[in-house]
Amino acid sequence: MRADASKRKEIEALGPWFHNLHLPGGVQTAPQHRFGDFPRFKWRKIAASIPQNLEGWSVLDIGCNAGFYSIELARRGAQVLGLDVEPLYLRQARWAARQCELQERLTFEEGDVYRLLKDERSFDLVWFTGVFYHLRYPTLALDLVRRATRRLMMFQSMTMPGGDPTAARDLPRDLSLDDRAALRDERWPKMAFIEHAVAGDATNWWAPDHACAEALLRSAGFEILDHPEHEFFLCRPAADPDPTDLRRLRRLVDPDG
Repeated sequence: MRADASKRKEIEALGPWFHNLHLPGGVQTAPQHRFGDFPRFKWRKIAASIPQNLEGWSVLDIGCNAGFYSIELARRGAQVLGLDVEPLYLRQARWAARQCELQERLTFEEGDVYRLLKDERSFDLVWFTGVFYHLRYPTLALDLVRRATRRLMMFQSMTMPGGDPTAARDLPRDLSLDDRAALRDERWPKMAFIEHAVAGDATNWWAPDHACAEALLRSAGFEILDHPEHEFFLCRPAADPDPTDLRRLRRLVDPDG
């Protein structure tokens, strides 16, 4: 009981927590989470779509928060690099890694997806959930993620209702300049721009519908393998990972690279 009390004091000192982590001994970091047992209830729905044995795999977890997904993937044997821009989350993640005795498999660094502009590394699995809709430059981010992905990528974004991806397949592949009214077709993939805020968060910028999410992934060079849960898409690399625009941007950032 004393150990649990001491751990709860450490948890409180590191708060507030957005990830409710179940630590060894049964102590939780956010048992009163407003979303319930988050993100564990999401993991239960998507876990079977990821290989059970990740020994020898490298993983990049972009926007790792307190490290829930990083920890679960490390438990399967992966070496995981977690990135986040929030120092508080990184402190939480490093502390949780020690509690779970997984610090040898987990590294957490301050950074975001745009850091991949100057990073030549690639990873067997890129975990890109809870980030896309917070980005001002989302298609750039997807191109960078594609370039960094060797085997698999798990994508998740807040979405808007609608967007039947099956119906969208019947749309023309080349649109006349005089036929822009076709963009009003309910089958056309759509993404809403959020000028101000959602749930008090001014970093919520985009909400694609389902068809648009799939179209964005395909246009970035991914093949969609599975849709294991609402707003989650498991993908693998398919097309050229380095489109012309991205090559130009990378030369601007690193002319000698």
